[in-house]
Amino acid sequence: MASQIISSRFLLLALPVLACVFPCSCHARVTDENGARIRGMFVFGSSLVDNGNNNFLKNSIAKADFLPYGIDFPSGPSGRFTNGKNVIDLLCDQLKLPLVPAFSDPSTQGRKIIHGVNYASGASGILDDTGSRAGNAISLNQQLRNFEEVTLPDLEAQMGFRRRELLPKFLFVVGTGGNDYSFNYFLRQSTANASLEVFTANLTKILSGRLQDHVLQFLLQKLYRLGGRKFVLMAVNPIGCSPMVMASRPGRHGCIQVLNKAGHLFNAHLKSLVDVSKHHLPGSNFVFVNSYRIIRKIIRNPVPRGFKDTTSSCCEVMALNRGGNGVLCKKEGKACEDRNSHVFFDGLHPTEAVNIQIATKAYNSNLTSEVYPINVEQLSMF
Repeated sequence: MASQIISSRFLLLALPVLACVFPCSCHARVTDENGARIRGMFVFGSSLVDNGNNNFLKNSIAKADFLPYGIDFPSGPSGRFTNGKNVIDLLCDQLKLPLVPAFSDPSTQGRKIIHGVNYASGASGILDDTGSRAGNAISLNQQLRNFEEVTLPDLEAQMGFRRRELLPKFLFVVGTGGNDYSFNYFLRQSTANASLEVFTANLTKILSGRLQDHVLQFLLQKLYRLGGRKFVLMAVNPIGCSPMVMASRPGRHGCIQVLNKAGHLFNAHLKSLVDVSKHHLPGSNFVFVNSYRIIRKIIRNPVPRGFKDTTSSCCEVMALNRGGNGVLCKKEGKACEDRNSHVFFDGLHPTEAVNIQIATKAYNSNLTSEVYPINVEQLSMF
């Protein structure tokens, strides 16, 4: 088991981090010059893209179904870990797609799934046991099984087409990895003494293994074999700059670089995975969205980008010394009025204003330092 080789000398956090990673889907109304059609989107990941799956989980503390979460969302609190829309919702807006339903909602079946489905779960990670400390998170492997065993047969029945005809017209978004560092590397102590580089290599082997091992149902190869051809891989955010992490080091100024180094290493591997995947999966196309770099640029030079506060949470967070986890907003607690000027809404997750920046650049940026090798708009044209 991968956890046997994981060790940590950095006890920076005391309770689980509800990191980001993402499943969601949308029905595309975008048509290219040749009439090609993006039917929708399927999303896999963690709390950065969870649009309500954890609402339906028992014994999970990783929930955002209460105010002030959703204070700027049209229908109020929905399970999204931000004040308004998350990056997947906004990417759907860029593609002119309707928002997609959460898999765990019992009503997500029949005609409701033809636009795609969101499988993401707050606190989950690449490793199956990453979300265990937050209680009952849906692992990445289980998210894949939910797609293959439940959604896919229903989708074929609803659309009247086989999966290999349907799935090339959908986008598959994967956003995960940050929680694996927060939970497994920096929180756990072990007799093993794995270096950060070794642990990063093991995490990315799990991802790249999905290109090689059908028996283990590894993600990318499995989705490809099922018919997926268009993939969006989201970077790990700069977790060392989050208010939760900063609060764990009182008196220290600036981001915690050892955590950011972890994210940077992982993202470098993830970017290289794009080129490897193109070689091993003929006919596939990938986009790597470097949200890490986009957020770091905001933090380093906020004012020209419309931001003022880059270090504190917009909402009132339940602190570690008050029975909280340093991440989630206090239920029915206060939130700042000028939410568009804050980078972080709670102890970990970005505000809608930051999500807008990420989604916009993912869709149309021409900088390979932000999107690689193409952007999502170009991907939708294939």
